[in-house]
Amino acid sequence: MSAINKIPPSGAMGPAGIYIHIPFCKQACHYCDFHFSTSLKKRDEMVAAICKELELRKSEIHGTIETIYFGGGTPSLLRISELKSILETVYNNYHVSEAPEITLEANPDDLVTVEAQSRTILSDFKSAGINRLSIGVQSFFEEDLKLMNRAHNASEALVCIEKAKEYFDNISIDLIYGIPMMKSARWLENLDIALQLNIPHLSCYALTVEPKTALENFIKKGIVPPVEDEVAQEHHKLLLEHTETAGYDNYEFSNFCKPGWESKNNTAYWQGKPYLGIGPSAHSYDGNSRSWNINNNPLYIKAIEAGELPVERESLSKTDKYNEYVMTRLRTKNGVSFAEISENFGTKYLEYLEQQMKQHLETNLLFIDDARLKVTKKGKFLSDGIASDLFLLNLD
Repeated sequence: MSAINKIPPSGAMGPAGIYIHIPFCKQACHYCDFHFSTSLKKRDEMVAAICKELELRKSEIHGTIETIYFGGGTPSLLRISELKSILETVYNNYHVSEAPEITLEANPDDLVTVEAQSRTILSDFKSAGINRLSIGVQSFFEEDLKLMNRAHNASEALVCIEKAKEYFDNISIDLIYGIPMMKSARWLENLDIALQLNIPHLSCYALTVEPKTALENFIKKGIVPPVEDEVAQEHHKLLLEHTETAGYDNYEFSNFCKPGWESKNNTAYWQGKPYLGIGPSAHSYDGNSRSWNINNNPLYIKAIEAGELPVERESLSKTDKYNEYVMTRLRTKNGVSFAEISENFGTKYLEYLEQQMKQHLETNLLFIDDARLKVTKKGKFLSDGIASDLFLLNLD
């Protein structure tokens, strides 16, 4: 495994996706540990490097591109000309399906400026080819937004959605629960507001305290109360109840949608489809290996300008693939297929799974439905821990 790899691996076949990491933000959210810079000085060089990396890696994907996802960071900080340049590079170098899902992550403050300008921004996004918006609302309450150091306010969170609905049907919003000092009543209000806005897709995440973040520092100093698992679990229970009543399908642990509005990008990830990650810190997966770009903007730009890929790779063993299969599928409504375990990994793996799952079947955290192992409502909040109990350390 080397830091610089000039020769890409053999290409992945079948449907695929492209993830493009835009490593810029206006300010740092207190809970975030993603790679970004608050300086936009190298934006032109970064966009050029992203386009060149797309060209350098076109041999890695031979299948049809079904999804293109702009994540970050804050992709809505890009100029329309920059978005168009990146998308043109994708279309010029890859086989893109006739109706791809093209998602842009956006912050409310970027979508709400003066009235005329905000409408132009949304119109330009649509004309550039964006057909799905993922809006980082996180909360509709001022106290939560200030605690997280979000750049937008509660009013902008509401206004931006109404404006976005004038141009886009396919909209998702992010909400965070388990926030310190967030009572269940306020979480319910957050949910009620989101549901009343008639958004087709919700992504809801429990707040986690990541190492070396401002949030971790504030908690250690006693400035902010600690995040409590019991509170997050109660919020998750309310989330399941209220979205189900409203007719939303919990198709993956954190994702909820009205029928037919699943995110193709999210679904592909949980189904283990290949994807190409472009930009600093972006990860890729081709079915047999994982790779990730360096998480340093200047070094990333320098390497790409020299025609080199600043990427590290690891090959996945059969046991690695089994563990990833269990982890991803158990988070989805379809669960783990016994037939797929047997076919893809063999009898020994299936026997191991059957042995390990017994304890969770007995405690009503797992159940079997149509030859698939699934998580019960009681077990959903614990699904990652349950999956780890089913992991194998080594059977290769």
